Amino acid sequence: MAAANEGLVFDLSRRTKLRITGADRLRYLNGQISNDLRKATDANAIHACVLSAKGKIDAEVFIATEGESFLLDTDPRMADALTARLERYLISDDVQIAEVTDAFALLHVVGAEASALSANGRRRSATRFGELGTDLWFSAAEREGALQELAQTLSVCDEECAETLRIERGLPRWGRELTGEIIPTEANLEASAIDYAKGCYIGQEVISRIKMSGQTNKRLCGFLVVGKGSVVPGMRLYTADAAQKDVGWLTSVASSARGRQIALGFVKRGFQEAGSRLTALAAESADCVIVEIAPLPFV
Repeated sequence: MAAANEGLVFDLSRRTKLRITGADRLRYLNGQISNDLRKATDANAIHACVLSAKGKIDAEVFIATEGESFLLDTDPRMADALTARLERYLISDDVQIAEVTDAFALLHVVGAEASALSANGRRRSATRFGELGTDLWFSAAEREGALQELAQTLSVCDEECAETLRIERGLPRWGRELTGEIIPTEANLEASAIDYAKGCYIGQEVISRIKMSGQTNKRLCGFLVVGKGSVVPGMRLYTADAAQKDVGWLTSVASSARGRQIALGFVKRGFQEAGSRLTALAAESADCVIVEIAPLPFV
């Protein structure tokens, strides 16, 4: 395995992939996502959310163009749900949605210049792990050979490695921080996945109202474990004073490179100040753990 400072390669081939075609594809798809689809190109993928009318997240996606179509990728578990969500708003639009997950392999590289990469897949810039990287698209049959080729000069970051990295960088993911009950701004996605100047899209009214008020009911925060004990996802968070108010919950946990347990979770408005200490408590246990709110990213 190569040294970490020479770059990392991630195998994202399991992600659900959809191809959107048809004469109305731009107008239609731009009305479904929170970012401006006109920024997507053959060389650049944009980050966006598909929202409900209440502004809550139906899916987190990356989208790029490929000739006369859009290629969209999302969490592996979202194939049926996202296709059904997109088709729900197809009325008389000339748009076709096809799942192409098994046709393509998708690798992502960070920490290495695209021009220096040995593999010859279709290259697109994308910010997936908190920094600008390179997506490499191959046919499914080319996946193993391309991964082996890249592994000669890059460190392969497997699922456990990728999970620790994204928690260290304070990044939400589907099924943990991102669910159908979360609004993008609550998960700190406003800078990467929202374009406030674009035209109308489903859920825009809620997003605009939050921007005007400058407030969210809750916010994704980082946590450091203080003293003894360990935490797990799902633990509720309470104020450490006599009132013991229920103010949030933990969503993801990892051991950082420094050997300290870190976590992500949501905290209600008014209790999010960095340095504040909260008590984490599991429903099935009386044991509590003290955690301290930390700025994100951790590293």
